[in-house]
Amino acid sequence: MDQLLRVMNFNVSSDGVGAGASEHQSFERPFGHDHPEKLFAWAGATASWPMRTAPGGSRGLDDYFTRDFARNIGAEIMGRNKFGPQRGPWQDDEWRGWWGDEPPFRTPVFVMTHHERPSFTLSDTTFHFVDGDPATVLARAREAAEGKDVRLGGGVSTIRQFLAADLVDTLHVAVSPVELGPGLRLWESPDELLDRFHLEVVLSPSGVTHHLFWRR
Repeated sequence: MDQLLRVMNFNVSSDGVGAGASEHQSFERPFGHDHPEKLFAWAGATASWPMRTAPGGSRGLDDYFTRDFARNIGAEIMGRNKFGPQRGPWQDDEWRGWWGDEPPFRTPVFVMTHHERPSFTLSDTTFHFVDGDPATVLARAREAAEGKDVRLGGGVSTIRQFLAADLVDTLHVAVSPVELGPGLRLWESPDELLDRFHLEVVLSPSGVTHHLFWRR
C-alpha cells in the first residue's frame, strides 16, 4: 500500500486564513494573530483532546477527527514558522519548539528551513532540520516513516508548496465560522482544489465545517 501524504485537522477561518502574516508572529503570538482559539475551539472541546485535564468533552464527529490525528502516521513535515518564530540563521540552538519536553508528534519531524541545525530528540520525537524542495523532503520523511503515512502539519505556506508540487494525497481542513481578515490564506475558495481532488463537506454541531479532500 502506498504511503500517503496527509493534511490532518488543519484549521482555517471562513475567509480561508490559517495564520497571521509571518511578520506578526512572535513568542507571544505563535499564530500571528490574537485569537487562535477561535480556530481550535472545536478540537479542544472534544473528549479526545490530548491536553484535556478535566473529564468530559464532546463525542461524535469532532472527536473522531481529534482521535484520528495520529492514526498510521510515521513522520511529520512542517515549515520553520510552525517550529518557531525565528527568521534567518539560527543565533543558537536553545529554541526547541513550542511544545515543551514532550512534543505531541511522537514521530520523526522534518522542519523545512534554509538554515539547517543539528537534529535533537525530546521524549519520543526527533526533529530534523532540512533544506530541500518538497519532493526531496517528502522522500526523507517517507523513509523515516517506515511504511506508515506522512502528515503534512503546516503552516499555510508549507501546505501550499506541497499542493503546488502535486504531492498531497488527502486533506482534512476544519473551517471555523469566524473571519480573521488579513493573514496567510490557504485558499480563496475550496473549489480551487476540485480539479485534482474529490471533496465532501460535513457540518458539525459545533459549527465547524469539515472539508475532506482526496485525490481524483
